[in-house]
Amino acid sequence: MRKIIRLTLAALLAAGSLVAMGGGASPAIALDNGLARTPQMGWNDWNTFFCNVNESLIRQTADVMVSSGMAAAGYEYVNIDDCWSTRSRDANGDLVPDPQKFPSGMKALADYVHAKGLKLGIYSSAGTTTCAGYPASLGYERRDAALWASWGIDYLKYDNCGDHQGRSGLQRYTAMRDALAATGRPIVYSLCNWGQENVWTWGMPVGNSWRTTGDIAANWNSIMGILDQQVGLEAYSGPGGWNDPDMLEVGVGALTATEGRAHFSLWSLLNAPLIAGNDLRSMSAETRSILTNTEVIAINQDWGGRQGHKISDNGNLEVWRKPMSNGSVAVVLLNRGTSTSTVSTTASALGLGSASSYSVRDLWAHTTSSSSGTISASVPGHGAAMYTVTGGGIVPAVAIRGAGSGRCLDVTGASQANGAQAQIWDCNGQPNQQWTPTASGELRVYGNKCLDVYDQGTADGTQVIVWDCNGQANQQWRLNADGTITGAQSGLCLDVPNNATANGTKLIIWSCNGGANQRWART
Repeated sequence: MRKIIRLTLAALLAAGSLVAMGGGASPAIALDNGLARTPQMGWNDWNTFFCNVNESLIRQTADVMVSSGMAAAGYEYVNIDDCWSTRSRDANGDLVPDPQKFPSGMKALADYVHAKGLKLGIYSSAGTTTCAGYPASLGYERRDAALWASWGIDYLKYDNCGDHQGRSGLQRYTAMRDALAATGRPIVYSLCNWGQENVWTWGMPVGNSWRTTGDIAANWNSIMGILDQQVGLEAYSGPGGWNDPDMLEVGVGALTATEGRAHFSLWSLLNAPLIAGNDLRSMSAETRSILTNTEVIAINQDWGGRQGHKISDNGNLEVWRKPMSNGSVAVVLLNRGTSTSTVSTTASALGLGSASSYSVRDLWAHTTSSSSGTISASVPGHGAAMYTVTGGGIVPAVAIRGAGSGRCLDVTGASQANGAQAQIWDCNGQPNQQWTPTASGELRVYGNKCLDVYDQGTADGTQVIVWDCNGQANQQWRLNADGTITGAQSGLCLDVPNNATANGTKLIIWSCNGGANQRWART
């Protein structure tokens, strides 16, 4: 019976019973400066050196970025953070590089970095002072942007410290966007407002990236805490504008190599800007091998720009996926615990179609194997395995629209909690209306939740909810040629009760009767 269900679902999709749509909400139009079409890659001094920045460090770092192979792997920006200026502006109102730290001046330093084939970044804040108490750029946006452009600056990290003078983040960060544009120089614009004011909802037309959280630290708990805050943000990222979970801590402090590989895998899957924060001059061969793993970097730099997201959470064991532009799927199997554990997923759960076998590329071991559908690894504590899985093609997400109501199958309140009820709501293309059919007859939402008949009920009127996908029959559905959707276990139809058409009407199963409230079609 299950084989028949699988074939029916696949056949009806191929026949066009449901419409294929994108994997999430369309983000706002990206900042039109032609930059960061893939996530920016580079280095920043803060995570290791804090205020101890100077010209020699920047020159030496540029040298090593080239000699170590990092530049060849895609790293491009050498970025100066806080504490680079004097404590006050000059008589003209301009910022002044500290002559003790930068005796040659910023223009000469930019020329040196550019001669290496690299680019130079600078730092300021959208307030009256920087985080370390140096003069910042609120009210001086045009003056400062013009000065940086005259030096040959290529990248601005714009922090959130100092007095904001009553202005919102959108106002303050937009002012600097416009100032940078007025210079006529291509300057990557990195917003650093710590995830405040839901920056991901307005960051795309303002900057090339935006911090989604507070500062990262070189320890596992910090990295995992920041990772948790990325869930649900994948709809707000794309070419030209990226969610930024903060800089890399690979090779910094007491972070182990195993933790560093997991950190780098996850940040790459998230399409995060890959900004190294270690001392490149003294990094170990192991740290260098992590930062220059071109197979992992390729996941981050995929031109399609679809951000990865979590599809399974079993306590300390998680699965994250990222659809790739070539039809494969990248996957990270994460073990947040302290002891080695087996972490598994399936090609179907990854959103791949049926195939006799799948090619599985291990991006850290650099080996290729085949699988009949299960992807599994023994993962050390605080570690991760990372693969690309190819075969079957990516099954597109679909929107499911009620024939009677004209509204879409929707998860109430965009909740990702087990037990959230299915309802109808105005079709809007949001992730809680994007359903991915699998070969086993599931209808998945968010990647890891399935449309589910509550408590395996089979009676008329039983609620329809979402729940962690578990392979049980109450999560399997058959899409019929007449537009009805039938529960495999109950034999009853997905139903809008009482022929209702209002937003928020909760769905049930009911004896199939051919009514418009039981028919579903493409949008």
